[in-house]
Amino acid sequence: MLRFMLYALRWQLSTPILWPIVSRFGTDLWAVVLANFIGSSIFFWVDRFIFSPRVQEWELLRFGKCSDCGRYTAVRRLSYDPRGYDRRDDPNPEYRCKTCSAKKLAALNLK
Repeated sequence: MLRFMLYALRWQLSTPILWPIVSRFGTDLWAVVLANFIGSSIFFWVDRFIFSPRVQEWELLRFGKCSDCGRYTAVRRLSYDPRGYDRRDDPNPEYRCKTCSAKKLAALNLK
């Protein structure tokens, strides 16, 4: 709740800048404060989703050798998963084709 309150306060800091502009359209100060509160209530959740580390990071190569089956095709590797997998600084990355990558991902059993 504290994070939301700080986020809403940050949105309200734009009120003195926004109000002189929208006041020319007949909007009063309280309407701008209410609009900023509504905006912060919506975008708090959107920003939290966008900027959260809950997204997997993949590295893709259009053409490369699969570490498992040895085929030369489009390959990829999972470099980060927020459920406890972090290979972003791996000095020897292993790229896999789509089929082998799916098998490896199933074997990891990330929770």
